[in-house]
Amino acid sequence: MFLKGIHKRIRIILLIIVFLFATIVGKVFYIQVIQYDKLSSYALSLWSRNLPIAADRGKIYDRNGVVLADNITTTSLVLIPSQITNKEEVAEKISAILGITYEEMYAHVNKSTSINIVHPEGRRLDYETADAISALNLDGVYLVKESKRTYPFGSSLSHTLGFVGIDNQGLSGLELMYDSYLTGSSGAIKYFSDAKGNKLELSEIYVEPQDGINITLTINSEIQESLERELDNAIAKYNPDSALGIVMNPNTGEILAISSRPNFDPENYQDYTVEEINRNLPIWSTYEPGSTFKIVTLAASLEEKIVDLNNDTYYDSGSITVEGAKLRCWKQGGHGLQTYLQVVENSCNPGFVNLGLKLGKETLFEYIENFGFGSKTGIDLNGEGTGILFDIDDVGLLELATTSFGQGISVTPIQQITAVSAAINGGYLYQPYIVKSLNDPETNSVIKENTSTLVRKVISEDTSEKVRYALESVVANGTGRNAYIDGYRVGGKTGTAQKVEDGQYLVGNYIVSFIGFLPADDPQVVIYIAVDNAKGVTQYGGTIAAPIARNVLLDAIDILDIEKSEDALPKEYNYTDKKYVTVPSVTGMSLKDALKQLKEFKVEFSGTGNTVEYQSPAAMESLYEGSTIRLMLK
Repeated sequence: MFLKGIHKRIRIILLIIVFLFATIVGKVFYIQVIQYDKLSSYALSLWSRNLPIAADRGKIYDRNGVVLADNITTTSLVLIPSQITNKEEVAEKISAILGITYEEMYAHVNKSTSINIVHPEGRRLDYETADAISALNLDGVYLVKESKRTYPFGSSLSHTLGFVGIDNQGLSGLELMYDSYLTGSSGAIKYFSDAKGNKLELSEIYVEPQDGINITLTINSEIQESLERELDNAIAKYNPDSALGIVMNPNTGEILAISSRPNFDPENYQDYTVEEINRNLPIWSTYEPGSTFKIVTLAASLEEKIVDLNNDTYYDSGSITVEGAKLRCWKQGGHGLQTYLQVVENSCNPGFVNLGLKLGKETLFEYIENFGFGSKTGIDLNGEGTGILFDIDDVGLLELATTSFGQGISVTPIQQITAVSAAINGGYLYQPYIVKSLNDPETNSVIKENTSTLVRKVISEDTSEKVRYALESVVANGTGRNAYIDGYRVGGKTGTAQKVEDGQYLVGNYIVSFIGFLPADDPQVVIYIAVDNAKGVTQYGGTIAAPIARNVLLDAIDILDIEKSEDALPKEYNYTDKKYVTVPSVTGMSLKDALKQLKEFKVEFSGTGNTVEYQSPAAMESLYEGSTIRLMLK
């Protein structure tokens, strides 16, 4: 019995020992295998440190691969206070290099943090400053790579691109809207330190940064530069309060160029006011459109078949009275008897009032809303305005009359060019857009692509064809003649809108505009130009905005490779117009005979012979009367 009891106790003790051993083995297994990664990361966090390496933001390209927003590599100062043995020496030497006070630098050196990025004094240092700090070879003082945003075209497209802050975060424009895509993932150089923060002699680990996603825009940088140049010229010539322009593909809604003045340099955004930076006028600004809005009234009247442009007539006495209010034509005494095509050519207000009254308020305002007015277009830019329309219940005959020629309502430039695109492209209203695709940062292959979005069908193909014909006639024979380009079918409409302040129309203060397109039989490009309160000139859309649009369209012809048209409408000249003349061939002629052929031009020649060997421009080119022809004599 005694031995039996001893054996029983031994077995119990043995079982306890086996249990404890198994528990220890299990715990070791749990720690070494199951929780290894977790505990290892805890350990690393205690004795590893990271020197940050910033990722590059995604680049922004135009439709042809031209870089619009890029990155340059700069250097920033990083301190590890625990590794700095002589803080007074470091503060004294680096403060002298950075040009800050000793006290400011000493505060950085003594910060109770494992890693201190010296901000803002040590950010994005120039090469000379970085080299001077590096030459000191101080413990705990590091220089790390940092990416800085740069814009190769300066202030071009500034409101649309936007800008970034000192930490490379998007603060406006596309930089803000697509910040989550453009921002990459930062990398680091991992090193190891003891409990006091002293660097250990162990291998460093490099964690590569991941660059942000690239963006490709619908913008054509060549057309953009043409628009920027012409707006700069307008500012220099007319000193307006502001100016803006949009160029669009009317068949897709793609924005080819967009800009406004005043603009800003995104790399020095601190030098500008909040208004200058944030107001993207082509999508934000709202104002009375004036006569460019008559295109909507024209399209509605043609679609409803209440007018025949060539056969119906209207007698303009100079004004029309509606509910006791006299609405005047811009031409004193009026235009007399006109066809409705001439009403469009002459931009005759009373004629359009008559069309508006025939349509009625329900019908006209239905078309206005179908063309997209009164609501945002949905363009992929922030800050878009909606414009202001009359509430249909508040529309009487007078409001109907003024709306028909673009007065009393407010619209945005992007609404106008989008609506006119629908009027001339066969009747299809497209949502405008500016981001073409998102692209892989390594290969630039397309990750996600935007395509055109059809909003609705507004008018028929037949009506759209008639609108194009009427607007081409405006440029050839009417108020838009300053946009005429010989050999090309250009359509367009001028606008001159009196500005409103505190409910009163200002005297001598107008927003003049022009919307044009080509070729008129198959539009490939449409442009809208508006100039606010031009100084020192008679303010008409035809004299100010139309020539600006013409110059951009001339560039677009070459950039988009648009061919001449055989059946372009001939221009009806008046005494103020310059005339086009076809250059004759004088190669091989005597100088005397050549001068007779070129009597409508200025002639310059080089050489001492009597026979023309070469001429420039070549024969059959169309030039303004009085242009210079250069001859080389044999």
